Amino acid sequence: MKLITNIITGSCVAWSPLNLIRKGLLIGTFMVAGAQMSAQAQDVEYTRPSWFFGVAGGANFNFYEGSTHQLNAEFTPPVTFHEGQGIGLYVAPLIEYHRPDTRLGFMFQAGLDSRKGSFKEVFSPCNCPADLETDLSYITVEPSLRFAPFKSDFYLFGGPRFAYNIAKSFTYNLGINPAYPNQEPTAEVTGDFSDVNDLQISMQVGAGYDIQLSSQRHQTQWVLSPFVSYQPYFGQTPRSVETWNITTVRAGLAIKLGRGQETPKPVVNELITPVVIAEPEVLFTVTSPANIPAERKVREIFPVRNYVFFDAGSTEIPERYVLLNKDQVKEFKEEQLEVNVPKNLSGRSDRQMVVYYNVLNILGDRMVKNPSSTVTLVGSSEQGNSDGLKMAESVKAYLVSVFGIESSRIKTEGQVRPDVPSQQPGGTKELALLREGDRRVSIESNSPALLMEFQSGPETALKPVEINVVQEAPVDSYVTFENKGAKEAYASWRLEIRDENGIVQNFGPYYEDKVSIPGKSILGTRPSGDYKVKMIGNTKSGRIEEKEASVKMVLWTPPTNEEGMRFSIIYEFDESKALPVYEKYLTEVVTPKIPKNGTVIIHGHTDIIGEDAYNKQLSMARANDVKGILEKSLSKAGRNDVKIEVYGFGEDEKLAPFDNKYPEERFYNRTVIIDIVPRL
Repeated sequence: MKLITNIITGSCVAWSPLNLIRKGLLIGTFMVAGAQMSAQAQDVEYTRPSWFFGVAGGANFNFYEGSTHQLNAEFTPPVTFHEGQGIGLYVAPLIEYHRPDTRLGFMFQAGLDSRKGSFKEVFSPCNCPADLETDLSYITVEPSLRFAPFKSDFYLFGGPRFAYNIAKSFTYNLGINPAYPNQEPTAEVTGDFSDVNDLQISMQVGAGYDIQLSSQRHQTQWVLSPFVSYQPYFGQTPRSVETWNITTVRAGLAIKLGRGQETPKPVVNELITPVVIAEPEVLFTVTSPANIPAERKVREIFPVRNYVFFDAGSTEIPERYVLLNKDQVKEFKEEQLEVNVPKNLSGRSDRQMVVYYNVLNILGDRMVKNPSSTVTLVGSSEQGNSDGLKMAESVKAYLVSVFGIESSRIKTEGQVRPDVPSQQPGGTKELALLREGDRRVSIESNSPALLMEFQSGPETALKPVEINVVQEAPVDSYVTFENKGAKEAYASWRLEIRDENGIVQNFGPYYEDKVSIPGKSILGTRPSGDYKVKMIGNTKSGRIEEKEASVKMVLWTPPTNEEGMRFSIIYEFDESKALPVYEKYLTEVVTPKIPKNGTVIIHGHTDIIGEDAYNKQLSMARANDVKGILEKSLSKAGRNDVKIEVYGFGEDEKLAPFDNKYPEERFYNRTVIIDIVPRL
């Protein structure tokens, strides 16, 4: 291929993209090394930068499609060229903005963008090989939205591309007929393409990874970022005539630097457990239970939400739901749901979503046992009423064909939005996740045999299911770190926990006065351990304070006869006030089951939609809402013998009851869980 020859030989060697990238990396490496060597050892730490400046370099792998024939007004070759490919140089200064530990950011690059390459060799009517090469180049301007889905160094980006043409030359060669080797070769033809579009507007998407080259002990911090992007042919038509278009895959590296904010050297105070800091504004204590239970048997009253969620573009029941055949129906029992495990799930959701993914089987079994009951299935789809109706008909077909329910007992409807939508008017953030939650079939009924206690009406949840489970790392086994006054004194604080072997675990950042961490998260498989706990607080004035404590943790398994009860209530999206039906449920069902001198542990959760700090506050507000309802009902009963503990875990995915991949998991994470522990 002429393409390979042009890259490796001749005067183009100095402009080879690979050579330029190699040179750029060497220069960048020397710059980083020089900066690191010149930096003196410091006792001061700096924050991670939010603004970055640097340069990106890479290779454009260009793929030609379409046809080109008349090259300009002066020259038209005897043949038409179609496919081709080539490698061009990309180099551009860059600016980036993204705050540490956040998802969204902004990127801007503008520089040289080569679309050079060679068309596939064709043969003229004289059986002579013809080659066409081009040095097509642009000045490109590429603003992009940066999205880090895991709030980590991995990121995705995408945005428009504005390209201004600066070179449009071509070289045409007509070889000699192989049958006449002594024929005089034809001189090559050079020139510029005519009818070249001066401006191209297209798009690009890609992914990258930030490799930190500097520690936070340097104010100037360097980052190396390998990246790859894809630029489809949409908008990449070089000429206003003919059909030639270009698709490009770009691979390269970016080196960038930013400056962190200086923070002074921390002051270390040696403390013992419990820790009391001699500063009036902050009091730091560590409480580690003498025994940290590894597991506890729990009789769980699991709520059954009356929704079936559908995948985008499909009106078939998703495979993650457990679907039985007619022979399996007679063996189905609610109290033995662990036999019917959902497919395509793993980890936490595989263990805990068994009930929900059997929702259609629970509904079918209850309708068989209660032949007078009826339901209405309402499908909600952004694609319109007819698409929502098809979703509802899929659920009806399953209930009729597998459970043998009379078709007249099931009514179906279709609509665009559910009656209680997640996506609110005017909302702008994380709309894709909210829309997933609104694409669903709602199970509506007025038959008491199907519904939760004390409830009625079309939006009522289904009756909960009672199952026996093993609760791992119950909340009362958590190690509690209380930083009284931290909410007022610190912008944030974190924990650095070091064991006797020097292994360090980091937790945080935190924004409230008290946090709890499961003992198993710290100990792992170790039966016990001695730890040094360092609290690192960032004051609102920009200073760093450190406080240390020593703590011993012990892990053991409690007696097998210990059994608790668990109840859950579900909150609507972004709500912290329980629905009136749940107030009645907590008052008339949950409160009477709290034993004398028992302990009630309340922990609130949210899904991953929204910012961490806001979700932390929202989960605590939900937990306190439940606490207030229970305290009020206990007081009316003349009881003051119950100990109540409240925790708010926000969207913490390590402590969340469920994963957040599917909408039903996110709906169930909008919860408050009430653990009732008998007196030991």
